[in-house]
Amino acid sequence: MRTLSSWGRLSALPHQVVGLADPGQVADIIGVQKPGVAFGNGRSYGDVCLNPNGVLWHTAGLDHFIQFDAHTGRLVCGAGALLRDIQRVMVPQGWILPVTPGTQLITVGGAIANDVHGKNHHVLGSFGDHVQRIRLIRTDGQMIECGPQQQAGWFAATVGGMGLTGVIVEAEIQLRKIAGPWLETETLPYENLDDFFKLADDSEAGWEHTVSWIDCLSNKGRGLFMRANPTDIGTRPEPKGRKLTMPLVPPVSLVNPLSLKPFNTLYYNLKKSQTGSTISHYEGFSYPLDNILEWNRMYGPKGFFQYQSVIPREVGLAAVQATLGEIAKSGQGSFLAVLKTFGDRQPVGMMSFPQPGVTLALDFPNNGAKTLKLFERMDAIVREAGGRIYPAKDARMPRELFEQGYPRLNDFLTFRDPGISSGLSRRLMGS
Repeated sequence: MRTLSSWGRLSALPHQVVGLADPGQVADIIGVQKPGVAFGNGRSYGDVCLNPNGVLWHTAGLDHFIQFDAHTGRLVCGAGALLRDIQRVMVPQGWILPVTPGTQLITVGGAIANDVHGKNHHVLGSFGDHVQRIRLIRTDGQMIECGPQQQAGWFAATVGGMGLTGVIVEAEIQLRKIAGPWLETETLPYENLDDFFKLADDSEAGWEHTVSWIDCLSNKGRGLFMRANPTDIGTRPEPKGRKLTMPLVPPVSLVNPLSLKPFNTLYYNLKKSQTGSTISHYEGFSYPLDNILEWNRMYGPKGFFQYQSVIPREVGLAAVQATLGEIAKSGQGSFLAVLKTFGDRQPVGMMSFPQPGVTLALDFPNNGAKTLKLFERMDAIVREAGGRIYPAKDARMPRELFEQGYPRLNDFLTFRDPGISSGLSRRLMGS
């Protein structure tokens, strides 16, 4: 047994960690050492990837590239392969993952299980939209091959299925052809939420990537809107970024009332002075926090929560305004606050998070009951608006809000593997 945490560092509880390295042995291992759940690189924020006092099947050894067709861009790889490693091998060959989240340091299996999304949902959907085949091993030894046209029910349950339908051991992914690693980017300041929604609407037709940082402490919801398109500018030296490291866990969170407002004001004014168009490398634009190793330590020994919701577009403005109002009244806040829109497309998975609307993601230091009380008020806004919360980021969502937000839950439960259990599944599904 060894103690493990997810990225939010809210707990450090014992787990029996069992490594998976040989796909041919996975069925035997998970059939004996169960109930368990697959664990990739631990970048989920809450308890979706944890099984306190139980078994974790660590998939890092299933990281091989199995087959790649350079003409079609089809890649077959193990579920433990990191998105970063795929990109760094494939981008020089003219191919890239169509959809990635705000970090490359997650596994393919985790990307599928949480159906991750990026800044280009309105153009290319979520990660699951580009998965052509999944090889799934159940704890009873059954092997299932599924895809959009093959065992489609199993595919829809597994994409966004939180790792609860079986252990993903292999996937086939359709990569996207690109001219190079560069993006034409533009940053535009906005003063209020009305401006944000106008920028988002105006940008969807002409820009592939759209996202904004929002100052959650400002009265009107000011922020910085960023948009980007792939561009062909030929060969130029790639940036040699120096990685920083948060070397230790401070005794208290560095994100606190004394630091938060000055930081947000400084960041907004600094970036506002640098607005305009430029050429950026895809890694710098898409994954800025990957350059700060162990950045989660800055929240101190109690860890942090991330709260990410999606709200239907027709009530999005009012709901975001109400959420910012509750944050302001609470005296708490976040400087890692991201606001963006999802496109008008239905998700691939039964339990996928993205839906048409606006999504707001915020990090909060764990201040115990005070933080949980704030979340209850934010939950009420999500509930009334008909929205949902992202399980990959969650550590405390109420069960009734989960059931309301995911209307296909009963369909999904028919595909669950009874030999798989996680902290999240026991909290929200009872087993």
